[in-house]
Amino acid sequence: MADNFDYIIVGAGSAGCVLANRLSANNKYSVCVLEAGPPDWNPFIHIPAGFMKTLVNPNVNWLFKSEPSWGTDGRVIDIPRGKTLGGSSSINGMVFNRGQNLDFDVWAQKGNKGWSYSDLLPYFKKYEKRFGEFDDFYRGTQGELPITDLEYRDPLCEAFIKSAIEQGIPLNKDYNGELQEGVSYVQRTTRGRFRVSAAKAFLNPAKSRQNLQVITNAFVTKINFANKTAIGVEYLRGGRRGNKVNLTANKEVILSSGVIKSPHILHMSGVGPADELKKIGIDVIHDLKGVGMNLRDHFAPRLTARAKNVETINEKSRGLKLLKEIGKYLIGKQSIVNLSPTLVYCFWHSNEEIRNHDLQMTFTPASYKEGVQSTLDTEPGFTVTAWQQRPESLGWVKSKTSDPFDAPLIQPNYLDAEEDKRVVVAGLKLSRRLMYSKALSHYFDYEVYPGIEKQSDEELLQVARERGTTTYHQMGTCRMGPQSDPTAVVDNNLNVYGLKNIRVIDASIMPTMLSANLHSGATLIGEKGSDLVLGNNPIEPATLNY
Repeated sequence: MADNFDYIIVGAGSAGCVLANRLSANNKYSVCVLEAGPPDWNPFIHIPAGFMKTLVNPNVNWLFKSEPSWGTDGRVIDIPRGKTLGGSSSINGMVFNRGQNLDFDVWAQKGNKGWSYSDLLPYFKKYEKRFGEFDDFYRGTQGELPITDLEYRDPLCEAFIKSAIEQGIPLNKDYNGELQEGVSYVQRTTRGRFRVSAAKAFLNPAKSRQNLQVITNAFVTKINFANKTAIGVEYLRGGRRGNKVNLTANKEVILSSGVIKSPHILHMSGVGPADELKKIGIDVIHDLKGVGMNLRDHFAPRLTARAKNVETINEKSRGLKLLKEIGKYLIGKQSIVNLSPTLVYCFWHSNEEIRNHDLQMTFTPASYKEGVQSTLDTEPGFTVTAWQQRPESLGWVKSKTSDPFDAPLIQPNYLDAEEDKRVVVAGLKLSRRLMYSKALSHYFDYEVYPGIEKQSDEELLQVARERGTTTYHQMGTCRMGPQSDPTAVVDNNLNVYGLKNIRVIDASIMPTMLSANLHSGATLIGEKGSDLVLGNNPIEPATLNY
């Protein structure tokens, strides 16, 4: 096994897999990818409905937990993160959502040259292989990642879409096209009966290259530095008791370990807020206050209802009915085994006067035990969920000890900002209007949670605190920004400030939250980041009419 490479990529998630593919493509450079988890052999990774298993499986999931907070009414929130080839793209809900065009223009407006929507649209198109109805100005067809429309049709979903249209929300057949606002069935990173993770789309096709080495079960303990220059990494093969291995990077170390692990590894390497690192016994290499700061996440309370006059996923997921669904899946027919946790997306606004597109709602013809997405109810039900697209509350990731095997402290600070409280209440009100709509009335039996007696803004805010949870969209802990920003960690080329030969390339560099699930954005960052690493000229920006 070689111990010297041009590029060492730490993490084989959404961005890391793209980087591995692009950096090894011309055979000019040697590339090593280190993944803390195992190969993606678990069959539940590849079956869409298998997310209910991987969501709680410690073999492929870091199973992080948040610190309690006011916004969660003192509760601890589970924060699953992928720990296998493909990272979180191997355990997520498979929904593909880029976000609004404005999201990326805000990145550029904050001083990040080259990161506007017109700059980034060609990179989205480069990695996409879009199937279905689309405008080829906005969508790509020649990339590696298949984006397909959900084919499954359900009377409850049809009724929910009609209920949204009753409320004045338009039907939008491609929310990843020119405009996001509207309602439709979801687009997914699936092909036929199977999930297509970043590993399957980008890493697997490159594995046969002689200049690419992929090492799994490689727990990186620190980045090695000499005079503030990254020279390699130290990892343990097979966990705490494994053999210690040092690898040398001739050109760069690239951290693609995700929103929780990238700052954690920097901390373990002596890079971060000096005072905090010293308190836990870490020798400081470089005082960089923003490492671990600026954490954001989408926070969502879920409304559940009992259903009537229809069969829901709840009943189909047990006994002989489940066996029938498995049989249908195996022969390629519509089946609940081929479903994601969400079937319908709806994008709207919390304030009619402002018309600020700031709410996202989802619909599922199923309900879960107390809102937990790994255990279905036994009775028929459906779920309406709403969250704020661009939360303002800021949290953090801090290292607890100097032991790299001790999980870091994670505090998202949900509902800390006043605007977040207003929008989450508006989302609950709109969700309830949709639930009680004429279009759904044939199937709506009664409201299970929170219960119709909860009506005031104060009561609904308390509902959000008691039952709200993550939508698994953490970002921002190694934020990109100009050097004048005291909490920026990387520049617009994704180089870590104050250090040499090290970049962070994953969702942790996002300056502000996307109105989206983050797999698409993390993949984009890997695509754009590979050009930055290789020194390629950027793809010609798109010409937009706004």
